[in-house]
Amino acid sequence: MSSTWNFIKRHKRKFIFTGVFVGGVYLLGKYAQRKIQEIQEREAAEYIAQARRQFHFDSNQRTCNMTVLSMLPTLREAIIHHLNSDSLTSLLKTKPANKLEIWEDLKIISFTRSIVAIYSTCMLVVLLRVQLNIIGGYLYLDNSVSKNGTTPLAPPDVQQQYLSSIQHLLGEGLIELITVVKKAVQEVLGPVSLKQCLSLQDLEQQLTHIRQVVEDNCASSKHKSLSWYMMPDEENTLASQACGLTENDVTTIKLLNETRDLLESPDFSTVLSTCLTRGFARFLDNMAEFFRPPQGDSIACSLPETSVLSPVSLPLAKIIPIINGQIHSICSEIPSHFVQDLLLIDQVKEFSANVYETFSTPHELQK
Repeated sequence: MSSTWNFIKRHKRKFIFTGVFVGGVYLLGKYAQRKIQEIQEREAAEYIAQARRQFHFDSNQRTCNMTVLSMLPTLREAIIHHLNSDSLTSLLKTKPANKLEIWEDLKIISFTRSIVAIYSTCMLVVLLRVQLNIIGGYLYLDNSVSKNGTTPLAPPDVQQQYLSSIQHLLGEGLIELITVVKKAVQEVLGPVSLKQCLSLQDLEQQLTHIRQVVEDNCASSKHKSLSWYMMPDEENTLASQACGLTENDVTTIKLLNETRDLLESPDFSTVLSTCLTRGFARFLDNMAEFFRPPQGDSIACSLPETSVLSPVSLPLAKIIPIINGQIHSICSEIPSHFVQDLLLIDQVKEFSANVYETFSTPHELQK
């Protein structure tokens, strides 16, 4: 024992150092183990939260698609109501003396309502994407973050008030859009004879010209952008709510202002422009089927052999009935190629995700 004690005294510092080292390693190991466990738990919680958020987002996009399809019949009926061609076609069957004048009116109405259908359907798709992803983001926060008894960000009454603003696109906005498009159609197609033969390429050029006139007129008018047709001016909204504002009214106006800011953003303009380009391209694809009549069809005009876009051209008078009926394909509640194309555009999906991400992130994290 004496020799052992002497050995310990001689190497006391070494034993102390070793003890401290071993103890430090043990404590450090325990600390590291606890930290690793905390990191794993935090990562697991973040993964679960992200998976829940992704599930909620995906569900919200399906709701967007179903809402668009459910509203298309209402949009179609509104367009047909304001641009009714049935009375003109009925008159033509009676072989009236002013037959040519009626055909000219039918030409303008037919092109106007198909072009308005393209514009308004594209607007409906992107506007509902914005509105439902804003609401979806707030609902995610209400269900996942704000569980401490605080006031919901989007109570049911606010949701109903906010989403009812879509009626502007189906009402006053649509009427104004019809006026602008009809004026452009008259300017571009008014001088074109009913007997003039148009190829599919000619038709594409005419539609491009009309679209340019519409959007140039919009840019130079008091409305400044296509967003006005989707949502009224802020001044009009505030004026109608000037007296007796409730807390829900204030929240609704806040949502409308946030939406208006998004509609006036460059990103939204890019997305809408992409949708319109795809919409007009799909419309021309639908029309192409009618430019391939059987051999010997008497309605086809001859084309030069150098034409490669379509084998035939048709007199404008033969194109008008085809154009007139396209609204049923464009504004179809049964998923058609036209609507599916719009719903599947990558830019629309990315923009929707960005909107949802912005409005489903707590303000503390945003800052």
